Amino acid sequence: MSILLEVKNLTIEFQSNRQKSTPVNNISFSLNKNETLGIAGESGSGKSLTSLAIMGLLSPSAKTINSNIFFYKENNPPIDLLSLDNKAMRHYRGKEIAMIFQEPMTSMNPVFTCGNQAIEAIREHQKISKKEAKEKIISLFEEVQLPRPDKIFDSYPHQLSGGQKQRVMIAMAVSCNPSLLIADEPTTALDVTIQKKIIETIQQMKEKYGMSVLFITHDLGLMASIADRTLVMYKGKIIEENNITELFNHPQQAYTKGLLACRPPLDRQLKKLPTLSDFMQNNSDKHVKDFISSLTLSKDEIRKNLETLYSQAPALEIKNLKTYIPLSKNFFGKTKEYVKAVDKVSFSVYPGETLGLVGESGCGKTTLGRTILRLIQSTGGSIIYKGIDITHLPETDFRKMRKHIQIIFQDPYSSLNPRQTIGDAITEPMKIHGLYSNAKNRKEKAIELLIKVGLEENHFYRYPHEFSGGQRQRICIARALAPNPEFIICDESVSALDVSVQAQVLNLLNQLKKEFGFTYIFISHDLSVVKFMSDKIIVMKNGKIIEAGEAAQLYSNPQTEYTRNLIEAIPDMKK
Repeated sequence: MSILLEVKNLTIEFQSNRQKSTPVNNISFSLNKNETLGIAGESGSGKSLTSLAIMGLLSPSAKTINSNIFFYKENNPPIDLLSLDNKAMRHYRGKEIAMIFQEPMTSMNPVFTCGNQAIEAIREHQKISKKEAKEKIISLFEEVQLPRPDKIFDSYPHQLSGGQKQRVMIAMAVSCNPSLLIADEPTTALDVTIQKKIIETIQQMKEKYGMSVLFITHDLGLMASIADRTLVMYKGKIIEENNITELFNHPQQAYTKGLLACRPPLDRQLKKLPTLSDFMQNNSDKHVKDFISSLTLSKDEIRKNLETLYSQAPALEIKNLKTYIPLSKNFFGKTKEYVKAVDKVSFSVYPGETLGLVGESGCGKTTLGRTILRLIQSTGGSIIYKGIDITHLPETDFRKMRKHIQIIFQDPYSSLNPRQTIGDAITEPMKIHGLYSNAKNRKEKAIELLIKVGLEENHFYRYPHEFSGGQRQRICIARALAPNPEFIICDESVSALDVSVQAQVLNLLNQLKKEFGFTYIFISHDLSVVKFMSDKIIVMKNGKIIEAGEAAQLYSNPQTEYTRNLIEAIPDMKK
């Protein structure tokens, strides 16, 4: 195989406040033509910085030291991309090397239509008319299976779903027939079904256009479905490299074994998920096998737990609940058309239970969670909490009950006030509900909660931007615990986290549930995560419940085609 890209001794250095950091430290690898090379690792391992160095998009505060990135073009001597100035690099960026960024919403211009942005990418490198560019873009939109390509062409990014925006990014990336496509976490936080379609689309584009692909992810299970060969990065270094079969069947490093084990398994129910720290000291194959066996719940343990749960009176009863969102109104202000986000839904949740709520984006699960909390007004039906119908309870009376029912939102960064310290964010619910006698006691309780969720006392005075995604999620958990709740709705609370951080947060939620006797509704699009967390699972589609059952039974014997598709879309390293 001939080499397309060769990275030699790449070292990236940042300097701030008179301190130097080296997030990428002397790494070397090569990528062959028509090959998919995976780079795996946690956030902060240096994988995205490596891709930005290849694209010539490092920030001004970063510099490369004694490094080379050689790009091989047929019948031409190799070009060191790091030696090119910005003007020369623009010839390669987009035309020869294209990139799909992690978050399409922030990498697309919100004031231009998708079509205009895509045309700009083509006309930058190809001498074709605007009409020809439009025809090519609409054709590419069809190739990446976007519905109604003409309409998407004239739509703005905010008018598209996450999966649709990602497909637009793929079409833009391949529009100039690049030799190398870099996909940086292209499916983070997307539904597993959409994730599967995005991976299939990238593979189809690779085969059609003869591209090489550099695929970056933190999820080794996802890597198994696309990569030919994989590098594992840890703290800025490459610690393991192998073809995909050998890496998954015979991982050598403790870190790699930990990454493989962090994802919830599909063939067994565990008491807790393994984390990286469980493997860093002893990574022998026997230890790994024995350790995972020791965490496995028996069928008798699962059955006894369910019998205990369902012998009680329900904590929450949802009866024929409806939430209709108006789409359009007539001249007189009367609603003509609705979206039935939640449509005649009924179920019960028992004290100490974790009820899993699963389905694709748009199925109504988040709307249902917010309707229960009365953050969205219901259209009909009843919400009964501990025998009290709270559906139409006056706001002054319901406000007293809010401390008992809390929510952990999907995006921890947007749900925290950037101008408010972490301490203030946690003590604010205590003040609102009149808990604890003074500011000193509230501060002591907040620090106690920070330590409880795995953070430190000095974090009390810091701001949200000073924390990683996993730490911010822990802060949101601490804030939800502040008013001493009994019932917590977890809305996609781990969907955007690394698998290793995800495992820690899921274990923390289960530990807190056991310690404080919480009841959870756990909302997610990822059935493997829901299966690990839940006693019972409800599957939603188009605002309705289409299937419900005990977690293990629903996974092993799904009754609907929709549920089978959700299960089939889960990345499985054993397939």
